[in-house]
Amino acid sequence: MGWIDWLIVIIPTGLVISLGMYSRKYVHGVADFLSAGRCAGRYVLSMGDVASALAVTGLIAYVEVHYKTGFAIAFWNSLIMPLTIAMGLYGYCTYRFRETRAMSLGQFLEMRYSRSFRIFASGLRSISEMLANMIMPAIAARFFIYFLDLPRTFTVFGVTVPTFMLVIVICLVLAISLICCGGTLSMLIADSIQGMVLFPLMVVFVVFILWKFSWTQEIIPVMSDRVPGESFLNSFDVKNLRDFNLLMVFMTLMTSILHRASWIGAGYSTAAKSPHEQKMAGVLGTWRGALNTLFYVLIALGIITVLNHQKFSARAREIKIDLSRHIAEELVSPVHRQDFMTRIKAVPELKHQIGKDAPLSHKKDLDTPYMEVAHKAFKEYEGEAQGNSKFQQYRTLYYQLMMAAGMHRILPPVIMGMFCLLMVLAMISTDDTRIFSASLTVAQDVILPFCKKAPTPAQHIRLLRIVSIGIGVFYCCGSLFMAQLDYINLFVTIMTMMWMGGCGPVMIFGLYSRFGNTKGAWASLLTGMVLALGGIAVQRNWADIVYPFLASRGWTEPIGKWLEIVSAPFNPYVVWKMDPVKFPINSYEIYLVTMFITLAIYCGVSLATQKEPFNLDRMLHRGIYSDSGEEKKPVRMTLKTVLGKMVGINGEYTRGDRVIAWGVFWYSFVYRFILSFAAVALWNLVSPWPLKWWGFYFFVTTLLVPGIVAFVTTFWFGIGGAIDLVRLFRDLEHREADILDNGQVEGNVSLADRARFAKLEAKEKDKE
Repeated sequence: MGWIDWLIVIIPTGLVISLGMYSRKYVHGVADFLSAGRCAGRYVLSMGDVASALAVTGLIAYVEVHYKTGFAIAFWNSLIMPLTIAMGLYGYCTYRFRETRAMSLGQFLEMRYSRSFRIFASGLRSISEMLANMIMPAIAARFFIYFLDLPRTFTVFGVTVPTFMLVIVICLVLAISLICCGGTLSMLIADSIQGMVLFPLMVVFVVFILWKFSWTQEIIPVMSDRVPGESFLNSFDVKNLRDFNLLMVFMTLMTSILHRASWIGAGYSTAAKSPHEQKMAGVLGTWRGALNTLFYVLIALGIITVLNHQKFSARAREIKIDLSRHIAEELVSPVHRQDFMTRIKAVPELKHQIGKDAPLSHKKDLDTPYMEVAHKAFKEYEGEAQGNSKFQQYRTLYYQLMMAAGMHRILPPVIMGMFCLLMVLAMISTDDTRIFSASLTVAQDVILPFCKKAPTPAQHIRLLRIVSIGIGVFYCCGSLFMAQLDYINLFVTIMTMMWMGGCGPVMIFGLYSRFGNTKGAWASLLTGMVLALGGIAVQRNWADIVYPFLASRGWTEPIGKWLEIVSAPFNPYVVWKMDPVKFPINSYEIYLVTMFITLAIYCGVSLATQKEPFNLDRMLHRGIYSDSGEEKKPVRMTLKTVLGKMVGINGEYTRGDRVIAWGVFWYSFVYRFILSFAAVALWNLVSPWPLKWWGFYFFVTTLLVPGIVAFVTTFWFGIGGAIDLVRLFRDLEHREADILDNGQVEGNVSLADRARFAKLEAKEKDKE
């Protein structure tokens, strides 16, 4: 990059960091540090979520998946659209959690179950979260090294410093600095400013990609060039896709219901002025996500096209050689490195002629020659078992970093600087959120419950800062030494399954039912943890330990046949075949089975041991426990109120809120589900579309309409975010901190509510 590109990166980044640090003057108590004083408005929360949702790892994972599956599978995600709409409009889980006024997930768990369960569950969640996220700085560091084509090492005062380590340290120092300044408040302010910057930047890239690649002459021909059963466009021709298929859609449906609240309870989830503002921030997320999705789609389409279209064959070869060179510097010993690159460079330029040559497939595409050469080389260098393990790492890095290497070759000056700025801001916003989420849980829910004496606000905040720094160091070590052997999404799934496998019933029944108790919660969580650890152990050691062990005893063939028999009823969506490189059962399949088992265990154990129903009104501050101490009066049912309830409208909604809610309903349910999905699905069942029609369909649904929505929301959210940011500073200025509002619980009641609730309960007994 030139000096103009570096200025584009450095100046806005410095401004964002400075504003985040400026917020430190408004931190007067623990609630300010943990929950931004509960003063945030809907637009600040939404703009902050824009920044945290646009992650470097998220974009890399998106390109990684869609490079192998195209966009046909995305059509079937609309099956869960009505559910997604309902959860957003009704504030499923988010509204009730905000009603509890818990500042962390563990605080809620102690109010609902017990202190010992709070400590164990929070510790398990923290470990799971940290293991899943510790590779994120490494992925971001590799992205910048590949994107900027940085050297592997450089020398400072005669000392050789690895670039990879330096970039990781810089990433984490920026994130931890924001956290230590003001916690959630600093991150929220910095992320909302970033959101205002990111919106116009993403618009620039949308325009650039559409200018760079022709939709009809380049993108659609490449997307159409697939064998039957693996279509990138025809949503009714995807039966042979393996890791990302309709089973994943079903799993998405299940996780949407069971795990809506599983990662709630940190930072933005508790920062809203009221439960209604938290709910409206979620409703606005429907509009907010349009530009993110459009940006992700176009970046993925650009990479797929440049690596597969004949017009860009020379550029594609350069990108693949660059990729292999960077990976070789990381995986191949110096003794074999030159030989490895000689073999890679010997692969000729592949001029695939669409329509004349055989269509590409998952097993044989334009990357296959490079994969075959690399696999053969690794087995020669390392032997069979270690060679397979090294090749798995090579293949993972190859697909993971193709976007970085590709964008390096595609982008011109200035645009390259803008893209680098976008990725730097995205990296900061996601790293600080993930680190703070884990540190908040550890400090609040693992360490704090052991304190016999409540710490002062200054001591409490100091503890949070120290834990954040410690977790940042853990992330640094994990990024330097952890080898990722699977797709990003699959890796995260198996790592988070230690927590996610059994926490779904714990959270959902805990928020919505008087049914369910501590014993059921313990049984569900422990079962999920054991199953997850078993899956992780086998997956991590399959190529170099487990498979060789089975092969040495002649067990691979009988076990392989058994796996094929068990999975046969679910073919072609579930296919378990013995493989020396990769464990036959993928992470999603392990996860899905675990969810069903733990749901049954929670219900069964709770039914067998339940003695009395839980006091849900007290936890949710309802009934006699509400601030007014009065029951809510029933609303007279009219046609207007019935229609309003269909989209979650209640007495808290203003006229503007109603317009937003009905807008989301018409856009999401009527347009995206009824017209764009249900009608198209029925049409294709009666009369299948040609590929050309599918190309036009995806142009309208993924580019044209989201582009219009993105254009409008760029101005709408920018103005709303600026107004809410001013209100946030004003409200913080006049807020009075409650020293007892620190996340501690006694007798299933928050310390801040204990005295008031005791008086209310005594008053209620006197009435009786």
